Amino acid sequence: MAADTLAPAKINLFLHVGAPGADGYHPLCSLMVFADAGDRVTLQAGDALDLRVRGPFGGQLAGEGDNLVLRAARALLATAKGPQAPHAFVLDKRLPVAAGLGGGSSDAGAALRLMREQVRPRLGDAELEAVAASLGADGAACLWGRPVLAEGRGERLSPAPGLPILEAVLVNPGVTVSTPEVYRRFDAGGAFGEVEPPPMPEAFESVEELAGWLVSTRNDLEAPAVALAPAIGDVLATLADEPEALIARMSGSGATCFALCQSEVEAETLAERIMAMKPDWWVQRCRLGGPWD
Repeated sequence: MAADTLAPAKINLFLHVGAPGADGYHPLCSLMVFADAGDRVTLQAGDALDLRVRGPFGGQLAGEGDNLVLRAARALLATAKGPQAPHAFVLDKRLPVAAGLGGGSSDAGAALRLMREQVRPRLGDAELEAVAASLGADGAACLWGRPVLAEGRGERLSPAPGLPILEAVLVNPGVTVSTPEVYRRFDAGGAFGEVEPPPMPEAFESVEELAGWLVSTRNDLEAPAVALAPAIGDVLATLADEPEALIARMSGSGATCFALCQSEVEAETLAERIMAMKPDWWVQRCRLGGPWD
């Protein structure tokens, strides 16, 4: 029987990035939340391990022979003993690709959750998390899709402060940015940030309180990403100019930006206005928090 689940978009409410170490990796600190919107992953019986991609952004993955969904499935199957019935995946790609939304990592996390249900029901959480972490920096955080504070390379996770449900609007100007190139620009600038977790309360009582606190934080990759893709700056300026936006910021290494709003009505109003103003932009009204399904 087929089973499916949401692969939610990941949003970095802040992203502080430090100087690269001797191994070339950058330490970071980020407060991550997840949207009630994202891709959809389905697991079903098949003749062999396979992946079929569809959806509005499926074409952007054409020719990608080693999708993270398949890598995740192979990694989990490698932990299994004895013969396994073949399974196939369908990925409904609803998020832009290379967009700072953790799409590939979230797709992989969804695949791992489905595979455990269908193939390895006795596999423990720690084992599943180890497989997810082996797939990339966002892998562990995107496995469960719940708010976390990520440190190290993104693999050291601790619970996020208590958060209200956040009404938000996601906007992507239809450009892709290369994460390695963003980091090269970041390194060339030499403006490395502090990566110790900033002081924060045990819980934020309202979105207004959270937005006010976020003003004291930053996304260190925003400036190099805007230099590479000025359209990101256009999105940020457009969102910041709208009265409904409490704060506007880029997520991850771009190009998607988000705005937090005070209420569902204000988020709906903002999304509709941006869609009317910029019909070529991808606009997604959503709620942030998690986990969702």
